[in-house]
Amino acid sequence: MTINRLRISSSFAKMAEEISKAGLGTSTSASETAKSRSLWPSLLRWIPTSTDHIIAAEKRLLSLVKTPYVQERVNIGSGPPGSKVRWFRSSSDEPRFINTVTFESKPESPTLVMIHGYAASQGFFFRNFDALASRFRVIAVDQLGWGGSSRPDFTCKSTEETEAWFIDSFEEWRKAKNISNFILLGHSFGGYVAAKYALKHPEHINHLILVGPAGFSSELDAKSEWITKFRATWKGAVLSHLWESNFTPQKLVRGLGPWGPDLVRRYTSSRFGTYSIGDILNDEESTLLSDYVYHTLAAKASGELCLKYIFAFGAFARMPLLQSASEWKVPTTFIYGFQDWMNYQGAQEARKSMKTPCEILRVPQAGHFVFIDNPSSFHSTVFYACRRFLSSEPDKESLPEGIISA
Repeated sequence: MTINRLRISSSFAKMAEEISKAGLGTSTSASETAKSRSLWPSLLRWIPTSTDHIIAAEKRLLSLVKTPYVQERVNIGSGPPGSKVRWFRSSSDEPRFINTVTFESKPESPTLVMIHGYAASQGFFFRNFDALASRFRVIAVDQLGWGGSSRPDFTCKSTEETEAWFIDSFEEWRKAKNISNFILLGHSFGGYVAAKYALKHPEHINHLILVGPAGFSSELDAKSEWITKFRATWKGAVLSHLWESNFTPQKLVRGLGPWGPDLVRRYTSSRFGTYSIGDILNDEESTLLSDYVYHTLAAKASGELCLKYIFAFGAFARMPLLQSASEWKVPTTFIYGFQDWMNYQGAQEARKSMKTPCEILRVPQAGHFVFIDNPSSFHSTVFYACRRFLSSEPDKESLPEGIISA
């Protein structure tokens, strides 16, 4: 437990460490300055990326997906009605957009909305879209401030404001898309956002799937004497300072300028290749994912700056979901990889207080990115989790082979 938390506490340095181990459409509301910069050839700019580059890299990555899809940038306006939190500087009235991909599906298929995690974007699900679209109407989004979505200045100064940034922008997206009665899947930090959204708007969600979700424990919940001792070390002091100063892996990538793409490639090849837990990416997948990851990480800082407001040093939630478990109103399935560094015991503890159906499923040969590491077992697990929407006799459906119920 202590070792796992220690790994989490150094999450900001994780990308740099793994790199070392390895060897080392466009928004119509973009400012004139951004448009001007995008005219410069990539090689002449210190950070060779832009929104255009992100969307182009996304298109190349999704060329691996056989299912036809539509990409759109959904206008969510300039701020939610009645909210004190607006996702732009007070002097700006620019509308904001959520980058969205919707896959072709069979008529009457249940709708599955997918939310990515921290330092990721919807393209990370590229290995899953074909299989999931065979049973669902799949819609994947880039959260506000991530991927190909708008990246307004991040001005939140509290946990409450930061949560509202993501929850309210997603709700405005839902209203713009006019969807309800859907299954909501969130990974890691996206799982935290999905759960918080479900607590505020349970009437729109039929089922909640949380994949390696963050935020189910706080520093006070754990016997965290170790973190006090760790802070007293020079490494702990440095990491704690970086955390509180909102240093992110993305800042490292931007600082490396034109050397950033190659180092991101080394990181991606390491995590999903040399040190992969499950199905290794082939050369084409690795190349396209690396290119996509670079552009999403190197673009303007926005949503990434949420982290210190959502989590205390050590990745302990400031407003842990465990404390809200008794308020749960949506049936929920938790999915974890066997080697996931997110602790499934937090979900087990939350389940004790939940008054709605809840199951916890663990997938073999998979870590935190269970949907990349072992996609076939992940798909089977999602289908099983949604059996009451997919099967005429859900009670007769058996647990997929190799999957463990915790």
